[in-house]
Order: sequence, then C-alpha cells, then structure tokens
Amino acid sequence: MSDTINKAVSELNAKLDGEGIDGTAKFIIEGEGAIMIAGATAAPCDEDAEADVTLTASQETFEGILSGDENPTAAFMTGKLSVDGDMGKAMALAGALS
Repeated sequence: MSDTINKAVSELNAKLDGEGIDGTAKFIIEGEGAIMIAGATAAPCDEDAEADVTLTASQETFEGILSGDENPTAAFMTGKLSVDGDMGKAMALAGALS
C-alpha cells in the first residue's frame, strides 16, 4: 500500500469523525490506489471493488480536496474529478468532508 493511500485513509477517517454517508464511495487516486468509504469509515481497497459511487482524481486534486484548497464541485466541473455512479452519494460525501 502506498504512503499516499495510508496518509489519505488517516486523514479521511479524521475528517469523517463519525459522520459518514449512507452507502459506499470509492476514491481512486491515479497512480496510487483506491480508498473505500463505507458509512463513516475509510479503508484501502482494490480499484475494482464495487461501490455506489466512484470518484477518480490525480493525487494533487485529491490532496487539494482533502485540505479544503480544492472545491469538489469545482474540481468536477473543470474535469479534475470524475464521478461514476450515484451523484447523490457523491454530494453527500462532499458534505461529510467539508
């Protein structure tokens, strides 16, 4: 598992702080791996794992979203973040991470 994924899992779990989403969301960080958020818990996962919504971004974009420097909606609208699946889950995740 990459250091980027391990660090991101820790940061996501701290950010979620018991607040989660109803269902599953997977983040694919290009060239690094994937993270599954199920309820209020984030953990590393296989990139081909099934999820209600899959969000894909570069490491730079993902780190910007986590730090609050990058707005997830703006990242999606400019093509930096792709979303496949349940858009409602993606919006709920954005709310849980802000």
